[in-house]
Amino acid sequence: MSKPVLQVEDLHVEFRTDDGVVRAVNSVSFELNPGETLGIVGESGSGKSVTNLAIMGLVPTPPGKITQGSVRLHGQELLDNSSKEWTRVRGNDIAMIFQDPMTALNPFLTIAEQLTEVSKLHMGHDNTEAIEHAIEMLDKVGIPSAQKRVFDYPHEFSGGMRQRVMIAMALSCEPDVLIADEPTTALDVTIQAQILELMQQLQEDQGTAIIFITHDLGVVASICHRVLVMYGGRVVEEAATSDLYAQPHHPYTLGLLHSALRWDQETGGILRTIEGQPPDMADLPPGCAFYDRCEYGQPACTEQVPPLVQLQTQQRRHACLVDIHAQQEGSK
Repeated sequence: MSKPVLQVEDLHVEFRTDDGVVRAVNSVSFELNPGETLGIVGESGSGKSVTNLAIMGLVPTPPGKITQGSVRLHGQELLDNSSKEWTRVRGNDIAMIFQDPMTALNPFLTIAEQLTEVSKLHMGHDNTEAIEHAIEMLDKVGIPSAQKRVFDYPHEFSGGMRQRVMIAMALSCEPDVLIADEPTTALDVTIQAQILELMQQLQEDQGTAIIFITHDLGVVASICHRVLVMYGGRVVEEAATSDLYAQPHHPYTLGLLHSALRWDQETGGILRTIEGQPPDMADLPPGCAFYDRCEYGQPACTEQVPPLVQLQTQQRRHACLVDIHAQQEGSK
């Protein structure tokens, strides 16, 4: 079995605000294997994006701070990197696609100027080589007339095309790890499908490992090998995608699946919402953060944070003191 390309261990991130200390990420640990797509899901404020900003060394300081943990790429610690070392790593070994390409791309620079900056820095290209590489990457991500359009500005592209430019930029140096933060949220369904297909094809061609952050469980089912479910800054469940959808072990995961449209459900089914609101990250409860919204909660859940335990018979983890399947069987 191949070694993980990325290892995150006991990661903690907090932000100091006027309302107190926001503990955005609490004891997050996971591994990412070469050529694998790991989906990270959860409601807004669950810690998904902050976790990945920490992996990229992009947590704004102040007010943010990584207070504990380890992030290793090919066994090398990243959190000790200097600014110069981060410049070498970002875009070269690990890259990120942001949700809104219009804000991520510089509106005052042509696509050529932005794409060539990456290859000049990390691949040692001169200007001619960098332009040729930029055209090659645009062509690879399906932008028509790449030789002409490489000299256009971001506003001259549609939303879907701008996202393709972002993918071209992120994959320009063939990174080992690609983080995609809600990359298809602002796109219509047809363009979304094209972008997902493109990412899968490029992953097959380059062997890139992908972390895919999303609210869309349908997207997770179609492209992710494993899923990490986050709530209140913590990982509450991790499993292979098929196992998670077939039999979730955490009440929050169950709630997410019940609230989403799924192709494998019978028509006429009822979509259920998760009652209540996510916890105040500046005032987390002493026990399980999901207790107030959980229909399976027990008194013990208010006394301790459930540990993330690995099931012996399966490659999966969950953090719940209650066997929800036993309760479901008992209520029949």
